[in-house]
Amino acid sequence: MSICCSSYYNHHFPIYFNPNSISSSSLRTIKPIIGTRFAKCTSSDDIHELLKILPHDLRENLVMESKRDQLLEVILDLGRLPVACFLGDSDRRFLRDTEISIDELEYAQNAIGEIGGDNRAGITGTLHRISAVRSRKGVVVGLTCRVGRAVRGHIDMVRDLLQFGESILFIGRPGVGKTTVMREISRVLSDELQKRVVVVDTSNEIGGGGDIPHPAIGSARRMQVSKPSMQHKVMIEAVENHMPQVIIVDEISTRAEVNACKSIAKRGVMLIGSAHGERLGNIIKNPILSDLAGGVETVTLGDQEARKRDGRKSISARSGPPTFPFMIEMRERHHWVVHKTERSMDALLRGERPRVEVRRRDKQMKVVIEKWKVED
Repeated sequence: MSICCSSYYNHHFPIYFNPNSISSSSLRTIKPIIGTRFAKCTSSDDIHELLKILPHDLRENLVMESKRDQLLEVILDLGRLPVACFLGDSDRRFLRDTEISIDELEYAQNAIGEIGGDNRAGITGTLHRISAVRSRKGVVVGLTCRVGRAVRGHIDMVRDLLQFGESILFIGRPGVGKTTVMREISRVLSDELQKRVVVVDTSNEIGGGGDIPHPAIGSARRMQVSKPSMQHKVMIEAVENHMPQVIIVDEISTRAEVNACKSIAKRGVMLIGSAHGERLGNIIKNPILSDLAGGVETVTLGDQEARKRDGRKSISARSGPPTFPFMIEMRERHHWVVHKTERSMDALLRGERPRVEVRRRDKQMKVVIEKWKVED
């Protein structure tokens, strides 16, 4: 796709947006963006590294599977049938008719190596992730073996926004592709836009297993996190020690991490982050994450102002500027909703529906943008 210029940015996200200044025809405009085709840069080439940890018969079944390139995860639970999940399929597929044994789980653990305190492990040189389920005695009784892929072309959905150094938070349910986007943004910002990028990589989910980051993050530097509770400290350390222009962090969830994000934003560093929550409204209602959108406070109104608001003496209002000027709801892998956080949050707190940009891929996998549509 063509790289946007400042006129494109001002047209789509003017600094002082006035809905009355935009014609009704403009609000209905759908703008196609001609982009590169959506392409995987790692698929079946390292899938064998994941298959090696599986029981022999399951490995053979998946090697012969016609949809192997769409494999999402394999679930191994003690005493249950092994299951495979594929992209685009709502159903799970049993891989055989006999249950998983404790010996098979132990074989997989030995092949993986050490599983961290967060019950996650990676496979060196790949993006695959293995998560463990333990019994009360600490014995591994289940494994979720998730396929990690680097996908090029995904970034076309937001490439125009990256040009201007504004922080972006991606929100969406688990499995919608947030980490994949973080990975591709790391590559584009570090290699194509020549930014100094540091990835704060808890559980090695973005940069892959091992001490050498996966090529999918480009020339971005990767700081590993020994345990999830230390993520906020590593974020601050990254800023103080390594002078990044951009910090990328996945799964912001705690008060300490939110405070670290606010501190980093005040230092002029661009943040690319993700959090769980399907809509901006979920973030606003979350007492921990709402500060990322500016926070919510109760304001007491005077009598005259209260009369204008049906007698209400107090209202909810944004308490400060958002840490992330843009928030993107990843509704589906190819259906995103872009919020200018300040405006959308103010609208939601007033009980109104915000104007957003709806970005989708059409049947030819080109990005189509519907500008300043009132959200459904």
